[in-house]
Amino acid sequence: MSPKLSPEAGPGEPGVELFTRRSDFEAALARFAGPGRRAVVMTMGALHEGHASLIRAARARVGAEGLVTVTVFVNPLQFGAGEDLDRYPRTLDADLEVAAAAGGDIVFAPPVEEVYAGGEPRVRMAAGPMGERYEGASRPGHFDGMLTVVAKLLHLTRPDLAFFGEKDAQQLALIRRMVLDLDFPVEIVGVPTVREDDGLALSSRNRYLSARERSTALALSRALSEGREAGRQAAAQAPHSLSSPPSPGSPGSPGSPSSPPGPDGSDGREARDGSGGPAGPARVASPRTVRAAARAVLDAAALLEPPLVLDYVALVDPSDFTEVADDHTGEAVLAIAAKVGDTRLIDNVRLWFGVA
Repeated sequence: MSPKLSPEAGPGEPGVELFTRRSDFEAALARFAGPGRRAVVMTMGALHEGHASLIRAARARVGAEGLVTVTVFVNPLQFGAGEDLDRYPRTLDADLEVAAAAGGDIVFAPPVEEVYAGGEPRVRMAAGPMGERYEGASRPGHFDGMLTVVAKLLHLTRPDLAFFGEKDAQQLALIRRMVLDLDFPVEIVGVPTVREDDGLALSSRNRYLSARERSTALALSRALSEGREAGRQAAAQAPHSLSSPPSPGSPGSPGSPSSPPGPDGSDGREARDGSGGPAGPARVASPRTVRAAARAVLDAAALLEPPLVLDYVALVDPSDFTEVADDHTGEAVLAIAAKVGDTRLIDNVRLWFGVA
């Protein structure tokens, strides 16, 4: 028993506890008597370094006296017909090791019947028009299912802060919108994407890729890099006309209330974007140029063997995931989704367009 959950526990006892029953988990939360805040990291398991970065970010924000809960639940509501629900990896023993090493206190890994005790819920969250674009168009109903389980887990875990990866940019935007619109008393914290040494964004689905498929899949991060670099060159050619991204703490900045600060103590791999450079919106110009440069890389990858099959490439406003105009100013997200073989991959990079 963790010292945080039982005053009688010794300091050398395990620091992470597993709960699979909702009643046991709720009793554990009730025993938490520490003065610190509560944080949650929601996952579907198969934890990797990207998930570990979320747990470390949570620990950094709540401190040694806070409580960090990691949920492991493969949510059937967000998988459509023909998707990989049945083959989605389940690696709970390894997940416990990752959670403990990264600073988690509790792992809540309930079976489906504990989360949806009466069967599939009759009332669900609806993502609305914002959830019908891009990922929502390709995966109808996905975001309704995702928001339903996130809302349910927020109620069950009762956190002060909830941490989500920026790789799933539309998911993060929808969660922030749900929390804002429905007055959930929680701060949503986005954590930068973690990448492999070759630039591929970490994902539990990467394990499905063959060596040749992985080579093709690298076109996603290359397209983001080329798009950003083209935008940077356009910005450099615009004499003294571009503003910089807002400083931390200013309205709309990564440190503002609407977009919480990133993790403390990042190790460098956690703060990388599509070009392999530091995270945060890159100062760029010309949405038209950015789109064209990214599209050129993706078109070339469609001719490879195996080919990259593009679902979408979009340059969107992160507040509502609508395509930005060519005169857009402010933050934007360059987002890509594609299939290589049977594996569907997503990636994105944050950009900043601005005129002084």
